[in-house]
Amino acid sequence: MTARPTVDALAQAARDAGAGEVLADATGGVDCRLPASEVPALAERLAGLGLEPQWIAAADTRATSGDFTLAYRFAPPTHRPAVTARAAVDAERAAFPSLATRSFAASRFEREIADLFGLVPTGHPDPRRLALHQFWPEGYHPLRRDAVARTDVADDGRPFPFRHVEGSGIFEITVGPVHAGIIEPGHFRFSVEGETIVNLETRLGFVHKGTEKLFETLPLARAPELAERISGDTSVGHALALCQALETLAGGHAPERALWLRVVLLELERLYNHVGDVGMIVNDTGYAFGHAHCFRLRERLLRLNARLTGHRLLRGAVVPGGVAGPIASADLEQAAREVERVVAEFVDIARLSLDNTMVLERLQGTGRLTTRTAQEMQVVGMVARASGIDADARRDAPFAAYGALPLQVPVYETGDVWARTMVRIEEARQSAALIGEAARRAAPGAVFAAPGPLRAGAHATGLVEGWRGPIWHWVLAAGADTLARVKVVDPSFRNWPALEYAVLNNIVPDFPLCNKSFNLSYSGNDL
Repeated sequence: MTARPTVDALAQAARDAGAGEVLADATGGVDCRLPASEVPALAERLAGLGLEPQWIAAADTRATSGDFTLAYRFAPPTHRPAVTARAAVDAERAAFPSLATRSFAASRFEREIADLFGLVPTGHPDPRRLALHQFWPEGYHPLRRDAVARTDVADDGRPFPFRHVEGSGIFEITVGPVHAGIIEPGHFRFSVEGETIVNLETRLGFVHKGTEKLFETLPLARAPELAERISGDTSVGHALALCQALETLAGGHAPERALWLRVVLLELERLYNHVGDVGMIVNDTGYAFGHAHCFRLRERLLRLNARLTGHRLLRGAVVPGGVAGPIASADLEQAAREVERVVAEFVDIARLSLDNTMVLERLQGTGRLTTRTAQEMQVVGMVARASGIDADARRDAPFAAYGALPLQVPVYETGDVWARTMVRIEEARQSAALIGEAARRAAPGAVFAAPGPLRAGAHATGLVEGWRGPIWHWVLAAGADTLARVKVVDPSFRNWPALEYAVLNNIVPDFPLCNKSFNLSYSGNDL
């Protein structure tokens, strides 16, 4: 494994790129400011140290500084060490140099910024809209501070500019945007030769709902409630990422017992999702036995969630400063025993399912995402680990009480549906062990410490390894109890494009298997 660059090396790279203010942060990284024109030079220097863009955010800071602000997060796939760079973008010119030819992730964040803020990434090879559909009015950028609601959004009949694959025997299959199941809308356009998929293009954005804008107007006390609803199956992950950022801005820390309880909550969320997903994957092979039993076990976990927190999806438990609600006085050891029993049954069901040759043959070799493609597309989380990328923020950039826990990260090389299933099974076993360890080691004590006021103008990042993968919340404070900007990055935004590559050369009937093995969030992507 390549040695991590030192803080001094990162700081020197920033200075060499023209940064005028370079500070070390509390996580062993660097925070700096530099001209927007010098960001490509910084990216080039940091690439030589193994760091790549993880996210890019824009903020409308014209009221305080007269210009827009771009924030960049550079880090290796293992998240540390990280460089956070801020750059001013002139309000009149409203343009900045693109990093799209250097980083696939950066290319998508830049397109999103162009849609939502009207800042143009010069040199971007694909200027098509991403977050906003073509029916949004030209020149309307909803995340600008002076944007007002528009009522003139209308479908004028123009078709979406999908890529067209031409050739003898090629025809198109359209799926969505409205689906037969109870899921959110997304449009999939397949080009196929017979049953073999030769191209897939995915169109999302149907549930873009201004979540980030709402953070700017919502009372601070309700911000965690909004974070819990970004993606319904990731209540704890998003709430925890936001709360960690707010605690950093307030200069506070959650009590030790609260840190252990946060581990329990996050692992419970990982567990019920993984158990349900394995059931759905084997169901898509026609093996109803495995599906029925996995969902029976998932229901037991959801009922346990309700007993521990008062909510089946664990909402209301994570708050800035610690935890709240029934979890504060819950019997953790009894909960750990119940989890252990459920996971033991789950492993047995998974083994029975995967011993069935009809199931195994449908999973192995299907929807393969090679390690090289996963690296080039900067895939994250569970999908990345199934494609040979050894990264998990719980181990590599510990938060809550994870730094005190033994964590074995399952990594598979094949990158197929089978590997993504096996990662889930191994992580479920690990979750049970972590919950048991947390129950034994969580000493009695306070579970909440009221955070102080936010530091106006300061910014902070919360990073959590959710069940899909890393979740980032970048928060810029406007005042003691107001937020100027919250940028949310769900792992689905990073991973949706990779699905288009994983399905190539597979047959159409295997698309549901590929799709479920990724199990990406529409809402988390669209915000």
